[in-house]
Amino acid sequence: MTYQGVLTKMATEFSSPIQYYLVFENDFINMNQLLNKTLKFQFIKHQCLNCSLNKPIFRQGFCKSCFFDIPQAADWIMRPELSTAHLDKEDRDLEYEKKVQLKPHIVYLANSSNVKVGVTRKTQVPTRWIDQGAHEAIEIVEVPNRYLAGITEVALKDYVADKTNWRTMLKNDVVDESLTEWKNKLKQYIPAEALEYFIESNTETHLEFPVLSYPTKPKSLNIEKVGTYTGVLKGIKGQYLIFEDDTVCNVRGNEGKVVSIEIV
Repeated sequence: MTYQGVLTKMATEFSSPIQYYLVFENDFINMNQLLNKTLKFQFIKHQCLNCSLNKPIFRQGFCKSCFFDIPQAADWIMRPELSTAHLDKEDRDLEYEKKVQLKPHIVYLANSSNVKVGVTRKTQVPTRWIDQGAHEAIEIVEVPNRYLAGITEVALKDYVADKTNWRTMLKNDVVDESLTEWKNKLKQYIPAEALEYFIESNTETHLEFPVLSYPTKPKSLNIEKVGTYTGVLKGIKGQYLIFEDDTVCNVRGNEGKVVSIEIV
């Protein structure tokens, strides 16, 4: 059986273990069902996730011209503290920015390779934690807009990491930490404007990933560069496919590339 389509971030379903789906235009694959199966990937062409043209992908699945033009790739996406919709101030498209920025946001702690602080829209819980490969997470504040979440993250990352080490996460080299202790320790550093939104409840979310074996020395697959790759799927964690030979494919990092996937 062969599937073909443009790679986008895998869709997920929060269950035990998490269910993963590669979604193409006219089809989808439940990747969990392909564990222990041999898959052959072949790069075909580029397809920008915005304009759909066969142009080299620059970042986040977009070609260079789209990346510097569309609101979905603006700086405030990666740096929430730059959000300005709450001031009625446009960056690239005020209508879009209001739709995204003026929604409830969660600042959280997650443990994937280490304890890290992060920001996500409330509607993206627990999807964001799944995408990061976190095995546990806890909410710190729920604020009414992205700007407040951003300045809270900036304040807290002086005391806790804000990045995930993808190699450590994939090797499952995770130190057991008390997120509740971390949360209560960090409360004193929350900016005054966001402190009233502190979440008193200490509910931790635990996540289980469909992994049969973890890589010891993960090496990243660039499907465009190699052209063709064949391997036995041994697990899925974060947005990574893990293969028997320690090759790992970051699906999100390959967004905008059209591939064929053959189940050998």
